[in-house]
Amino acid sequence: MVATKEPMLENWKKNTILFLATQAISLFGSSLVSYAITWYITLTTQSGVMMTISIICSFLPTFILSPIAGVWADRYNRKLLIILSDALTAIATLILAIIFYLGHDALWLLFVMSAVRSIGAGIQLPAVGAILPQLVPEDKLTSVNGTNGSIQAVVNLVTPMVSGAMLTMASIETIFFIDVITAAIAITILIVFLNIPVHAKALEKQATSYFSDLREGFDYIKNHQFVKKIFAFYTLFFILIAPAAFLTPLLVTRSFGEEVWRLTANEIVFFIGMMIGGAIIASWGGFKNRIHTMTLASLVIGVCTLAMGLIPVFWIYLVFMGLVGIAMPFFNTPSTVLLQEKVEGDFLGRVFGVLGMIATSMMPLGMLIFGPISDIIKIEWLLMGTGLLLFIQGFSLLGSKVLVEAGKPVSQERTQ
Repeated sequence: MVATKEPMLENWKKNTILFLATQAISLFGSSLVSYAITWYITLTTQSGVMMTISIICSFLPTFILSPIAGVWADRYNRKLLIILSDALTAIATLILAIIFYLGHDALWLLFVMSAVRSIGAGIQLPAVGAILPQLVPEDKLTSVNGTNGSIQAVVNLVTPMVSGAMLTMASIETIFFIDVITAAIAITILIVFLNIPVHAKALEKQATSYFSDLREGFDYIKNHQFVKKIFAFYTLFFILIAPAAFLTPLLVTRSFGEEVWRLTANEIVFFIGMMIGGAIIASWGGFKNRIHTMTLASLVIGVCTLAMGLIPVFWIYLVFMGLVGIAMPFFNTPSTVLLQEKVEGDFLGRVFGVLGMIATSMMPLGMLIFGPISDIIKIEWLLMGTGLLLFIQGFSLLGSKVLVEAGKPVSQERTQ
């Protein structure tokens, strides 16, 4: 383990439970809004171009802000940054809810709302990624990250059903108001009940300028062979996963039917898979070499994505969607833990900030390509093509000596 640890880990279980609870509560409200906006646009327009605009608005601000927020996460109180980002999102959502309630329900307002929410996510994501190693002992990181994935999957399992039901029975602004309430609850818990010590760098008087820290972060990534190679893998992976991540609701609407229950089932099956996968990885921990676990996940995701483009029967399509959900924690958990283990604590915020920038730029870039194409050719063909490429890319993890070496257990590394 290279990353530095903060003191006061004796209460790590209590603090971790409280922190994961705040994230789950906040995620519940945010997911309700995200599904409501996505399905509203999908059912209203059935347009790949409109979906692409919505997705770009959801991710471009995060892309621009992530490296800056990464510096903030290393320089300032990470808990405070999470609180401020939740507050920003809640205030913006409340304003939009009032505007919609007054009868102004133009589509462009949803795009603006997605952009504002993306700003909040850009601030929060690096802080969340960097704060867990402050709370959790090193040997518990895989279990906690896996458990967090399962909790998020449970929340995401419930929210499509709730959002779908509410869209058929109530107005979209009702969902916006619920998000405001959940954000307020999460903020209250963070402020009143959760004690997270400020990390060492934030307590120091900053000797370098903000831009020096930003440049230092990029230099660290450029000179850190493991981080550089895993980020290169992420770059292509996020481009190729874009159709499966964002165009499957449109595929379901076009190929299987426009009923809301089908969109709901599409999301529910995926998150049941993620819940199962998260529970498995939390209890098992994966292969001894974390890169082997990521490789397995990449191959399964590739095969299942290809299969979703081939299958004409909805319930069989759902089976493969569920398998993709199971595989995702086998990719996300070991990759997150590897970064938390291999990166020094003072650079965690900046590294997770750049990771957020990659994720939020490559997926919209993929949608810039695949979204308009989806109005010309079948989405099934896009899934078959990207699925095959994802499968082939999975083998590149095993072909990198740097990644395979980094994936070994710490004790094994030290004996060599």
